[in-house]
Amino acid sequence: MEYLIVKWLHVLSSTVLFGTGIGSAFYMLVASLNRDPRSVLLVVRYVVIADWIFTATTVVLQPLTGFYLVHLAGIPYTSRWIVWSTILYLVAGACWLPVVWLQIRMRELGRAAVAGNTALPPLYWRCLRIWVALGIPAFLALVIVFYLMVAKPA
Repeated sequence: MEYLIVKWLHVLSSTVLFGTGIGSAFYMLVASLNRDPRSVLLVVRYVVIADWIFTATTVVLQPLTGFYLVHLAGIPYTSRWIVWSTILYLVAGACWLPVVWLQIRMRELGRAAVAGNTALPPLYWRCLRIWVALGIPAFLALVIVFYLMVAKPA
């Protein structure tokens, strides 16, 4: 029973992590391409909040439940798929940390544009390009982790 509960928490938190990431990326990109500073401010503000509530929580929960499942199942921590999953998870995390900072910066740039009734500044678009560039490897890393978790290749 303990294994099933931990596995359920692991699957649920991975779903929240991945779903929040995909949803946030979609809405933030669409709002940005709209070029309306008010829309950008609204969406980016909520993306930052979602990252703190959902992503940060699941970023912690995933390795805790994952390594506990490995322990409960008696799987060696040195198994190739465990090692690669861990490396790829760390890659995704290394991309996510600067993304959070960029989102906060972009929110403030949106706030300034709304307050000044101006267009989004060039710095916003530079931040967005970096945000996308970091999001792609993070997304791909997590897709591969999902595969490794399901397939558990030898």
